[in-house]
Amino acid sequence: MDKPIHNHRFRYRCSITKLIFCWFTILLAFFFFFLLKTPSSNANRRVLPSLSTWENVVVQSAKPRDNSTGHSVLVTGAAGFVGTHVSLALKERGDGVVGIDNFNKYYDPSLKRRRSDLLQRNGVFVLEADINDSEKLAKLFRLVKFTHVVHLAAQAGVRYALKNPASYVHSNIAGLVNVFEVCKSANPQPSIVWASSSSVYGLNSKVPFSEEDRADQPASLYAATKKAGEEIAHAYNHIHGLSITGLRFFTVYGPWGRPDMMYFSFTKNMLRGKPIVVFEGPDHGSVARDFTYIDDVVKGCLAALDTAEKSTGSGGRVEGPAQLRVFNLGNTSPVPVSEVVSIMERLLRVKAKKVVVPMPRNGDVLFTHANISLARRELGYMPTTDLKTGLRKFLNWYLDYYSESKRGV
Repeated sequence: MDKPIHNHRFRYRCSITKLIFCWFTILLAFFFFFLLKTPSSNANRRVLPSLSTWENVVVQSAKPRDNSTGHSVLVTGAAGFVGTHVSLALKERGDGVVGIDNFNKYYDPSLKRRRSDLLQRNGVFVLEADINDSEKLAKLFRLVKFTHVVHLAAQAGVRYALKNPASYVHSNIAGLVNVFEVCKSANPQPSIVWASSSSVYGLNSKVPFSEEDRADQPASLYAATKKAGEEIAHAYNHIHGLSITGLRFFTVYGPWGRPDMMYFSFTKNMLRGKPIVVFEGPDHGSVARDFTYIDDVVKGCLAALDTAEKSTGSGGRVEGPAQLRVFNLGNTSPVPVSEVVSIMERLLRVKAKKVVVPMPRNGDVLFTHANISLARRELGYMPTTDLKTGLRKFLNWYLDYYSESKRGV
């Protein structure tokens, strides 16, 4: 007798049901297996903070201790020499501070990282980004209504321009314009303090150098880009109502300084027993610099920030003329390089192996000498650190830093 067709259909349906159930069970088992075997995905998410976390860090870092009196300051080049000291001083007195730095390889980036670590321990967040990154800068200004910008990011050094001239245009001109553009569009617009340079005086032979002196004979590409920056600042001040103060630094030195600077390289070579190259002028004339200790420069920077008037172009409409200033920040006491070497010999108790050569045509100038009467009158700027005291502080830091870090003296 033939079996009923519906029994075959029933058994067929049961087989299909069992097969689907088995496949579902297997897939579910695989899912839980891989879920339990891959906890590293959560760990990765902890290491790489979400955008909201990054935003929150920026906002917290920018908060002043007292909202009624403190400033919210963006410091560009915050992991640089001057930038680190200025950021620490602002934070210590109660201002909110956010830094930005691209940690480039012009000199040892590990030194910049150590400075950044120091800032982080003191509550200053440093964003790793280039000032030419318009989106990153605009993002910062959307998160924080900065009252001030201290623009210190730049391609430094005179001689490096012979190797990489494009880097000076990228940082000192294009980067400056980008910072001004973002500040121009902010509402409210911040007041800006930025680093020009004593190098703008170039081949000027009148001493001491005064802000009213001509500065149209640059001796280096670096100097030319800084002078161009002053002209660009004039344009943004005039057209967009940005309050801008330029500071012409004179040979800044001290702890956490730049390895490419003369006093830094002299220290390294003297301690290693290597020769140091000392430049001299025509007819064996001396080369002199107006060495300015970092703490004095920081005081000048903060005074410039505190006396900066508000910008007048907030909201896209200029309400009136905005403040535009330029100040020398020097020590007004030039010291011959030969005397610098003598001081270092006494402090280190090491005899330098000097190799004296004529100064090459590489962008350096024979002397710098700051007239600081304007900064004294307008900012209350008064440097107090003599070269011997400042060099002693630098050398103490140098020996501690390279001893602790084991990077080699």
